Amino acid sequence: MPRSKGIVIGFWIVTALFCLQMGFTAYAQLSLPQVAEAFTHLGFPAYFRVELSWAKFLGIVLLLAPVPARLKEWAYAGFAITLVSALIAHVAVGDGPEAWGWAVMTGVLWGLSYFFWRRLQATARPLEAAHERQAVRTQAGSAALG
Repeated sequence: MPRSKGIVIGFWIVTALFCLQMGFTAYAQLSLPQVAEAFTHLGFPAYFRVELSWAKFLGIVLLLAPVPARLKEWAYAGFAITLVSALIAHVAVGDGPEAWGWAVMTGVLWGLSYFFWRRLQATARPLEAAHERQAVRTQAGSAALG
């Protein structure tokens, strides 16, 4: 099954938007006093804000870099936990949609990015298997000649 250009383009557009959003929030968590106050409002310690920001930057790198699929899965899982936790934290302290809406909208971008990435993985597996079969045939042929 060949890769569809639409899936590739959709993946990169949605993933870029998702990474921009997560990068902006990570930067804001590190540098904007009002965001630090929001973390205090949610009941989180200051060190967690810094730790979460650097974890987001690492996750962004893993989503955009050519790394093994298992690392991308872990990055997606970490972002899912982060977004669900943000939603729960805002709802738990009684914040309205103006506060937790960002987590929901970012979660939609996350879901679309993950969906497209899984589609890309599904189309890549048959190609990898064909390349492996060809390599085995080449090695067998070389062994027979040698």
